[in-house]
Amino acid sequence: MKFFVPPAVVSLLLLLPAVPPPAFGEDATVDQLLKKLPPPEKFVQSPTDRIVLDARTLDNDRAVKQLLEALRFRNFGRALDLARDLAKRYPNNPVAHSVHGAIAYGMRQFAEAAAACQRAIALRPSYSDPHVGLGFIELAQNRPAAAIPHFQKYAELEPNKPGPWMLLSACHERVGQKQKAVEEARHATAVSPASAGAWVQLARTEKAVGHTSETLRAILRAADLLPDSADMMATVGYGYINLNRIPEAIPPLQRAAHFAPNDFLVQAQLGFCLQATGQTEAGMVHLRKGAKLNPNYAPVWEHLGLVYAKQGKHRDAINAFERAVKIMPLYKQAWKHLAVEYRLVGQSGAAEEAATMAAHITNAPSNAGKKNVQRLPHDFYPIRASAGGAGRG
Repeated sequence: MKFFVPPAVVSLLLLLPAVPPPAFGEDATVDQLLKKLPPPEKFVQSPTDRIVLDARTLDNDRAVKQLLEALRFRNFGRALDLARDLAKRYPNNPVAHSVHGAIAYGMRQFAEAAAACQRAIALRPSYSDPHVGLGFIELAQNRPAAAIPHFQKYAELEPNKPGPWMLLSACHERVGQKQKAVEEARHATAVSPASAGAWVQLARTEKAVGHTSETLRAILRAADLLPDSADMMATVGYGYINLNRIPEAIPPLQRAAHFAPNDFLVQAQLGFCLQATGQTEAGMVHLRKGAKLNPNYAPVWEHLGLVYAKQGKHRDAINAFERAVKIMPLYKQAWKHLAVEYRLVGQSGAAEEAATMAAHITNAPSNAGKKNVQRLPHDFYPIRASAGGAGRG
């Protein structure tokens, strides 16, 4: 059936900004996945986690055992009451005040938590835990700049641990000091090469300053330490695609698909890579699954169309390309492919209309930082058709 493009749509198209669809393996995808991975503070023991160790220095006190039991059963209200009582009975013990501050932090009683941490520091300035606590209190209130001095003190007291450097890197990243964030993340990996969190943070910061190869190296090191993380494996795969190293993207994406079989983007990206390396049937399986999981993702329909075109199934290709442009009317490349396929089946009128649509779309300039603006950084469209039939990739 002819896919009719009303003239009014062509006129409207001239008035609209170009918003190309997300390309497979685009930088933005790597950014999104890195953001999905745990932030540095998740790889560092929070104040509440650390108090279990701290409180044991007071384990002759029955209240400490009750406090630890309350924490174990997640009875945080009782734990806070017990911590307050503990601090009153041990007014000169910095651990008691640090424990109080940590539990108050966990209950989001930030003013109370900060006061308790300050009392602990006054009693023992070289005690790192309350400094950590003050930094986390500021982060919890989205005040990274205010957290920096506390994490700097943490780094002075425990320079050979990755935690303070990861936290400093995260804070400097959030206040826009990107190069400083890179340096601190690198320091974290140097003092602890086995810290997955340090490598994840390094990948984030290298990405932020545009170091594509360094980003991938950091992602690969993190992936070695987190081999069962679907998000981590997917990030590796997208990193390879972004460098146009398509064959190398397949193994990590296959692993990601194993751990996250219902992730439409993983399925679609894996299908793209397989078909791009000549594994057409295997690619088709994953592309179809990606389309089934998210039928509103335009690029998966375009790549299904490319596979059908390679197989000479031009009607199926037309159906797939039509789905793509219906979802995203400003999908220039899909309109171009659609024009080619219409010509191959003798629908010259529809071909001209599709070609007109493609001609009126101008790809947006590189502006990945703008909300809702995406770009097509590479030509991932290997099929070129001629009058004699579908072209070769």
